Amino acid sequence: MTSAPGSAAPTTSASATDPGRSRAVVLIAEELSPATVEALGPDFEIRQCDGADRQAFLAAVAEVDALLVRSATKVDAEALAVAKRLRVVARAGVGLDNVDVRTATMSGVMVVNAPTSNIVSAAELAVALMLAAARHVSPAHAALREGQWLRTRYTGIELYEKTVGIVGLGRIGVLVAQRLAAFGMNVIAYDPYVQAGKAAQAGVRLVDLDTLLAECDFMSVHLPKTPETLGLIGADQLAAVKPGLVLVNAARGGIVDEAALYDALVAGTVAAAGLDVFADEPCTDSPLLTLENVVATPHLGASTEEAQEKAGIAVAKSVRLALSGELVPDAVNVQGGVIAEEVRPGIPLTEKLGRIFTGVAGEVAQQIDVEVRGEITAFDVKVLELAALKGVFTDVIEDAVSYVNAPLLAAERGTAVRLVAESESPDHRNLITLRGTLPDGSQVSVSGTLVGINQRERLVEVNGYDIDLEPTDHLAFFTYDDRPGMVGTIGQVLGGAGVNIAGMQVSRNAKGGEALVAVSVDSVISPEVLAEIESAMSAHSARAVDLV
Repeated sequence: MTSAPGSAAPTTSASATDPGRSRAVVLIAEELSPATVEALGPDFEIRQCDGADRQAFLAAVAEVDALLVRSATKVDAEALAVAKRLRVVARAGVGLDNVDVRTATMSGVMVVNAPTSNIVSAAELAVALMLAAARHVSPAHAALREGQWLRTRYTGIELYEKTVGIVGLGRIGVLVAQRLAAFGMNVIAYDPYVQAGKAAQAGVRLVDLDTLLAECDFMSVHLPKTPETLGLIGADQLAAVKPGLVLVNAARGGIVDEAALYDALVAGTVAAAGLDVFADEPCTDSPLLTLENVVATPHLGASTEEAQEKAGIAVAKSVRLALSGELVPDAVNVQGGVIAEEVRPGIPLTEKLGRIFTGVAGEVAQQIDVEVRGEITAFDVKVLELAALKGVFTDVIEDAVSYVNAPLLAAERGTAVRLVAESESPDHRNLITLRGTLPDGSQVSVSGTLVGINQRERLVEVNGYDIDLEPTDHLAFFTYDDRPGMVGTIGQVLGGAGVNIAGMQVSRNAKGGEALVAVSVDSVISPEVLAEIESAMSAHSARAVDLV
């Protein structure tokens, strides 16, 4: 990017990767599916270490750009402090108990996981535990191995026409509900963050927790472990359940109070339990494991070949996106939520608008409003604020700008950011505008839209001047007093410099008033050529913006 002489020129962006290294380095600290390396592709240097060997891990992570782990490697503040080059931590699975997400965010390190990789495996295991607990599979199997044929002792119960209560109707909870409905069960659920309409679409009746406890014959827990859910199913709740309850927890240990569950199982209030998780893991000495009416597995929810392969491939793709500075949908420390398909085409456009905004401003704004208007505001457009910030700072600092550290960079530079979403858009189906205030109080704005069935990007406004120009790799903007010959002057100087014009738009606020020329060209306009045009036109401002 270049600017007019005397203006505050932004610093050219540089890659965070050491120029002396031809490829970014990816460290795999635990055993992952071979498909993971294949999905990473040939663009990276792959290194491996044993993440459980602390000293070896700390030495290895110091020189890498990306880190892939499962659950055994502790990515804590100490590790993040050592990993000066680290840009992304990828957890090949769902849980993030072993990753210090807050410290990573403060360090500008993206944290990603594979939130859907194991949902089928986890749902199937929950159903397996429910069936095993209902039919006493584990103790009957153990007795038979010891030579005892105890048919009458291990009489079980059917799932058919019973009521199952799903505690937590997220992705896995919905899958469990669907599978148990196929058994002919009546499915109810408790989840304060799910609308009744959404539950009804899954064939589930939403109830409060007290109602669920009173009505269900089977209970399956599918909540994340948070301060709010810790101990949610405790002594009081287990005392209120329907007698003969079969309880399954294949979510996270600690959501069900294990001491209270033990007492309920001994007392017979709860008839049986199927457990895949424990409050402290690994767990081999829980009193629950001594009970015959408990079937337990060592946290096998994600332990299928399919889930491990899906997780590895998912995080490998996320690492590729993160190291290229792109938005990663599975990043857990990047605000923006799930990105609607209707919003996605606006992301690269908004990032370009951010770069054009900074190029036109010539400095960092104190206040930026990211205005989104039109039909897409029916969806969550928070990601467009992040895209705008990434664009705004890409050409300002030397370090790589990502969707993780862009908000931090804005805060560090005192730039206040606000997202404004309005459904009405008088002139365009959808319109994205970046409007900002510079330190001297002056205003800068740029607007863009997507047009046609192919969603072509168009730059439609700069500083209040209406234009219609494709935001190509090389752009220039000139403001001047409206008079004859200025367009020809620009063409003459660019032609003399061997710079070909791809498109040009002229806009003015009044005849003989101030005018703007926006030019797209095929190659970079050098600072010397820009200054020559500015002088020849007696331009008020001259800005060149390069988006490559």
